Amino acid sequence: MAGFLSRCIEKIKSWIHWSWTYLLAVWVVLVVFVVYILRGPLKLSENLSYATMFLNTLTPKFYVALTGTSSLISGLILIFEWWYFKKYGTSFIEQVSLNHISPLLGGNENPNQENNNTTSSSTPSSSSSSSSSNSTHQQSMPECKVWRNPLNLFRGSEYQRFSWAKGKEPLTYYDMNLSAQDHQTFFTCEADAGKPEYEVMQRAWRERNPASRIKAAKDALEKNPDCPTAMILLAEEDTGSIVDAEKMFKQAYKAAEVNYKKSIQVQHQSSTNEAIHRRDVNVLVYVKRRLAMCARKLGRTREAIKMMRELMKEFPMLNLFNIHENLIDALLELQAYADVQAVLAKYDDISLPKSATICYTAALLKARAVADKFSPDIASKRGLSTAEMTAVEAIHRAVEFNPHVPKYLLEMKSLILPPEHILKRGDSEAIAYAFFHLQHWKRVEGALNLLHCTWEGTFRMIPYPLEKGHLFYPYPTCTENADRELLPPFHDVSVYPKKELPFFILFTAGLCSFTALLALLTHQYPEPMGVIAKTVLTWLYMPISYILEKLEAILPSNLLHQLSRI
Repeated sequence: MAGFLSRCIEKIKSWIHWSWTYLLAVWVVLVVFVVYILRGPLKLSENLSYATMFLNTLTPKFYVALTGTSSLISGLILIFEWWYFKKYGTSFIEQVSLNHISPLLGGNENPNQENNNTTSSSTPSSSSSSSSSNSTHQQSMPECKVWRNPLNLFRGSEYQRFSWAKGKEPLTYYDMNLSAQDHQTFFTCEADAGKPEYEVMQRAWRERNPASRIKAAKDALEKNPDCPTAMILLAEEDTGSIVDAEKMFKQAYKAAEVNYKKSIQVQHQSSTNEAIHRRDVNVLVYVKRRLAMCARKLGRTREAIKMMRELMKEFPMLNLFNIHENLIDALLELQAYADVQAVLAKYDDISLPKSATICYTAALLKARAVADKFSPDIASKRGLSTAEMTAVEAIHRAVEFNPHVPKYLLEMKSLILPPEHILKRGDSEAIAYAFFHLQHWKRVEGALNLLHCTWEGTFRMIPYPLEKGHLFYPYPTCTENADRELLPPFHDVSVYPKKELPFFILFTAGLCSFTALLALLTHQYPEPMGVIAKTVLTWLYMPISYILEKLEAILPSNLLHQLSRI
């Protein structure tokens, strides 16, 4: 019985929706016809004449009170709408109309149901982890920390080629200065004081002119032919191809390995030896990681994966270079999605910092399970399956972390060469991620289509304003300024997408302003405004009287008489 009643209600709703969609004009005609037929019992003519007499007897004070009251009411509505939008990021009137009125007319039960379901249907572990992550990060809002790009290009063989071809500098001085500071931190220590080759290299890192840096590195090699840091600088900047860079890095690796083996034996003898050992570890890991990246760029992906795994196994606590992001890129190139999932399971943890690579790769793997058969039209009719909900939830998570990425993946905005440093959740990180991972999204059939259909809707679900956060800590407000220093001036920096004001707030603001203006004019000029009001009412009455006259002329009088008696 209950099922029969529910089917009847759904049928009635569908009829009402159909009638409102396709027969609006018929409804208007029927309403006008019924009013005309019932003009006798309703005494429309007498009521209209009484209304005209009533309007003629009204004083200007009435119009002042009327416009003032309407202005006050619309102002109160505007204030409430603005407060609700500031607190919840949406319009109250719009929410009521979509959630309560639209279902009665046969529309979707809840346009936000898709995202609500994805949030509520997540597994307990993921829910608890996200809530734990949120509570952990909400305690202290982090600063805009700049991170070294784990997939940064080679200056000599890649950045300089772009500069020669386009006549533009792909790197800013701010970005290169950060790299110089990194090199001094990674590759020098206090024990190097007095060694001529290392003193030369300290000056080389600080040089702004590329030719001066290269010359200083060559001078250091003359003083010590086995200086690995000098070889690193030459491999980065003085080579015209990846092949030449790999050859120089191989020489640097041999020298770095010798120094590492020497320092590991005496590292515990003194604090100075410990500092030397840390420096040698940084040099060795950096060189081997760059060798793995050379192998990846030259098509030897399996060799690159092997080298990266060896580094992560030998130095498990060294997260300085984020080698796991290089490994994810290489595994995606081989379409080893199970191995990628294993890496994510290890590094996508609440105790570790997130990145666009972590979040969007997780979304890609979940989208891969449903993207090839996903259709927005079918999904809107039958609802989302469990797998589709999981994929949309993953996209929601990724978009909240970095909302700049989708436009680059969907090629709505042009890419540039990624900088050597990135700002997490900023435009620089989005460029760095999309530059290397766009091909992986294109390789998964339907993944970009799913992202295109869902990312804007999920972005609207992100808490607003920026001081709030749902799955992550609040979005930093300083990313735009930092990105402008990291990215070249010819690039149009992407800023945090601002939510537009809902229509009803704009409508109530206009209505409030209009009625307030009417109240002011009526108060200052009561008699002219009374004349204007009567004129407007007369204009509104003219179409109604015209329609009634036409109906009397068209329809037979006896038919109208019989219908009126009925």
